Amino acid sequence: MLLSNLKELKSDMVNKDWTICSFIFRYKGVEYIVLVKRFVGTEKRGNQYALVKLHFMKSNDLSDDMQAEANSRGLIIEAQMLREYFGIEYTNNLGDILQQFTERLGNVIPKNVPECISDIERTAMVCSLSRSDSEDPNKIYCNKVKRNPGGGRRSEFNADKTKLLRASLFEYFRNEPNISFCYYADSAMENDDATILRNFSK
Repeated sequence: MLLSNLKELKSDMVNKDWTICSFIFRYKGVEYIVLVKRFVGTEKRGNQYALVKLHFMKSNDLSDDMQAEANSRGLIIEAQMLREYFGIEYTNNLGDILQQFTERLGNVIPKNVPECISDIERTAMVCSLSRSDSEDPNKIYCNKVKRNPGGGRRSEFNADKTKLLRASLFEYFRNEPNISFCYYADSAMENDDATILRNFSK
């Protein structure tokens, strides 16, 4: 299985309650941020055999991206699309080259959710989570928390975004799934934990 680590990684994501994680992949001198996304909420599975969705982004331009579903056997994507994005020339032994590419990818997929991530990985994940939550990706400044009406649960994406951006604040409300975190695009709106907790207790 060329991408066998994906199974263990997905299990670890479920156990640690993450919908997303990331790792770095280098190919032909280009560095890619690879987001691993579980199929939850608005992330829908297209292929019934897909384990996760992989979202590749060039680290020097996060908007230059490609998404593909994947399982432990490989990427579920048309060869031409893969070739064009990664700059793989067409040759007679293309099958071998695509297999080598997949092996190389498989070698860098972690088995566990990485503890340490770079700033660019955090930015990419937060941007993706905001989009999954139908939010403006620029909304990264937490101003307050709110109790959802009718006992509604916060989205998995709102939870993961807060774990990435405001870990200490998230811990206060980890076991209260009906409380959501409110983000704004204006940095002047950001409040520290103490202010948010004080305002909430009022």
